[in-house]
Amino acid sequence: MPKAAPDTALIVAPDALFDDAAVLAALDAAIAGGEGIALRRAVVGVLADAQARGRETIAAAFRADPVRARTVTRSYAHLTDRLVQSAWLVASRVLHPCPNPTEGERFAVLAVGGYGRGEMAPFSDVDLLFLTPWKLTPWVESVIESMLYILWDLKLKVGHSTRTVKDCIRLGTEDYTIRTALLERRQICGDAALPGTLTVRLWKDLFRSTASDFIEAKLAERDQRLQKHGGQRYILEPNVKEAKGGLRDLQTLYWIAKYRYNVRSTRELVRLDVFTADEFDAFEGAERFLWCVRCHMHLIADRAADLLTFDMQVDVAGAMGYRDHAGRRAVEHFMQDYFRHATRVGELTRILLVALEADNVKREPALLGLFKRRRRIRAPFAERQGRLDVADEAAFLAQPINMLGVFDEALRLGMFLHPHAMRLVAANRQLVDRELRDSPAAARIFMNLLLKHGNPERALRRMNELEVLSAFIPEFAPIVAMMQFNMYHAYTVDEHTIQVISNLAQIERGELSESLPLVTSILDAGISRRILYIALLLHDIGKGRQEDHAILGARIARSVAPRLGLRPREAETVEWLVRHHLLMSDMAQKRDISDPRTIRDFAKAVKTRERLDLLTVVTVCDIRGVGPNVWNNWKAQMLRALHRATAAALENGLEDVNRETREKKAKQLFREAMTDWTEGRKRAEIARHYGPYWQGIPTAAQVAFASLLVGLGEDEIRFDLEADEERDATRVLMACQDHPGIFSRLAGALSLVGANIVDARTYTSRDGYATSVFWLQDADGHPYEPSRLPRLRSMIERILHGEVATRRELEGREIKKRERRFRVATNISFDNEGSDIYTIIEVDTRDRPGLLYDLTQALANANIYIAQAVIATYGVQVVDNFYVKDLFGLKIVSKSKQDALTRKLHAAIDRAAERAGA
Repeated sequence: MPKAAPDTALIVAPDALFDDAAVLAALDAAIAGGEGIALRRAVVGVLADAQARGRETIAAAFRADPVRARTVTRSYAHLTDRLVQSAWLVASRVLHPCPNPTEGERFAVLAVGGYGRGEMAPFSDVDLLFLTPWKLTPWVESVIESMLYILWDLKLKVGHSTRTVKDCIRLGTEDYTIRTALLERRQICGDAALPGTLTVRLWKDLFRSTASDFIEAKLAERDQRLQKHGGQRYILEPNVKEAKGGLRDLQTLYWIAKYRYNVRSTRELVRLDVFTADEFDAFEGAERFLWCVRCHMHLIADRAADLLTFDMQVDVAGAMGYRDHAGRRAVEHFMQDYFRHATRVGELTRILLVALEADNVKREPALLGLFKRRRRIRAPFAERQGRLDVADEAAFLAQPINMLGVFDEALRLGMFLHPHAMRLVAANRQLVDRELRDSPAAARIFMNLLLKHGNPERALRRMNELEVLSAFIPEFAPIVAMMQFNMYHAYTVDEHTIQVISNLAQIERGELSESLPLVTSILDAGISRRILYIALLLHDIGKGRQEDHAILGARIARSVAPRLGLRPREAETVEWLVRHHLLMSDMAQKRDISDPRTIRDFAKAVKTRERLDLLTVVTVCDIRGVGPNVWNNWKAQMLRALHRATAAALENGLEDVNRETREKKAKQLFREAMTDWTEGRKRAEIARHYGPYWQGIPTAAQVAFASLLVGLGEDEIRFDLEADEERDATRVLMACQDHPGIFSRLAGALSLVGANIVDARTYTSRDGYATSVFWLQDADGHPYEPSRLPRLRSMIERILHGEVATRRELEGREIKKRERRFRVATNISFDNEGSDIYTIIEVDTRDRPGLLYDLTQALANANIYIAQAVIATYGVQVVDNFYVKDLFGLKIVSKSKQDALTRKLHAAIDRAAERAGA
């Protein structure tokens, strides 16, 4: 067999991977004892044993040293080489012996693509090129066929082609994929002369004259690939191979460099002054890390796997030696490293493009900006290929403030930064020192970036990628590329911050005036933009530490805001906004905003109309920046209602916010809506219900209940379904004879139909009827389509009439596998101050199928009356708030009763977890 690679190139000694002498002896024994298919089976048995031993040896060594990615990829390639060589020996010398081959019966076996590069993950494809001098002869065809059968029997995923040298040149000219595969070729076995001939012909007849076309094609292919995989670097379940900043991006860099500069490795790009030594170290570090991740993924999945799903992230983090610390999970530390490497890959891509443009190989953008008049460019900058570049490097570096000025100038001119300028900035980040951070002039430029040009997110994102943002605001550094391991936040913390600022800029540009009328009107009326932008920039800056991020963030804001030029009163307001940036969202989503006590408490917290308006804008931008489809009309309506009621309370006085006033107004609205009822019927209906009924639900629901209750029989259940467009939900009204546990029974029915309950209220009338209203959304957070309502109605009817057993039906409804690794600590609390007449029980836990049913069953069995349930869902976390009384209509104030209820609720949560497979 050919000589093995040096011991240092593999994770263990070559003979430990594949013992040549032992395998050859075993093959000789197998060959001596059989013929035909039996012979091939015996050969496959020997090779399969050697393959299994080699793979286990690599895996064991990798487990012992889980970051030696390069040696692992070379080891799998070496093992595959030996298997291919063994198949070639058996096929050409035993199964189809040809002692005196003719000139036309010469052929070589080449590895191409990633295998040709000598890099293989545990389950990578084996791409082979069978190279012949002329037309395929019957003997060569038979040998190739037998080789492939042996390799397929070894369960290798083989991609293969049989071509002449002439075919390779012709097909490579026509197809960029074939040309790329030919770029990375390596002889495995067979004729030694043919591969050399192919190399000479490829460079002479194809590669040398087509560099520009190839590079353009590869960059276009990259753009299409990234668009397919989301186009963003910070996708929380990235494809390690194909996503932005992944292995394919690094391989594209290598292909382009090899094609243009004819290098054998990326290390040679340092000698050619394409990369600096530090840049090459970053390339190697990213490549090593990504290969390490990919190899662990294959071993964990026991198959080819490139999508880094949530459950896979936990396993890979553990395999690579990450541990929980500093208040964050191991998986969060791992993913932060992943995203940092992905960012560096983007930077390296830009650097290579600079070198290619300098060589005039990458085409300049055609007619870019030819007919667009631009403002005069300030020194030391200049336009280059339609982008802003640095004209005089010495002058640029002589004034450190230019490290910020270049981003401001690009926004002022509406130009993108040239890769050369970005490289210069990245290489000189040390200029952003304490003196610059404390400079008022630098603070003014930074504030200009945020306030003056209308699209600050563009500059902030580039500053963040080049690590200038974290150099200028060091407190920002810990949240760069920080992943929050949950299904609620779609972005890393730094990208979320930039998305939030982008939302504010969009509102200011008038792009969201129809969907966000309240915050648009607040901004139009005039409000401190300086406070808003800095508050949004800093609102999550305290994340990732053990302390409450809002409290820590407020402390950080206290020192950062003045440094950015804010006056004391502005800095104080920013600190307050950061400290309370979740307050309005929590009030709107976790409390009953129809309860006057909620409005009074919130008004006391905000104190002024200015802070209310500022907090409203911060809240809207923050929720919209969490991820796609998180913002909806339900949240919008709740926030608008909370703002409206609080603004009125601040204007008219808190003493006017009480249950009597609200009840009186609700009854008047009901009277006005029931135009076809006699005064006597109206009085009877109004007298039928207690005060909370009138205070708690909209007039439209009260009108519908009035009709449902007419002539309602003792065992009859009536309900009404319709879209509540204002709240972006489907409203379900149910009326029936009241009895213990009715709320739980209704919640169970709705759980079984897969509905997400976002709000639920139930009231008992003076004559013993239960009137319950639920607001539901489908799995996508929207009202049910009208076409789905009949089936929803039918299912609810069957469940309520006892045709379906709720608890039995919930069995087997498990959490999806990819979602099981999320941890949410359970917290149960009792609040007797948040409502005048109810105890509020807050249950914060992991969401599971049928959880609300289990919780309400536990409360009903404890003789607890549930008046309302407010449900807020954050990915896999749910916060259920129950407004309750005890059997005597009193609040639950006894510590012993609270402790007993807590134990029962914990038991219900445990049952739900066990049933759901959590």
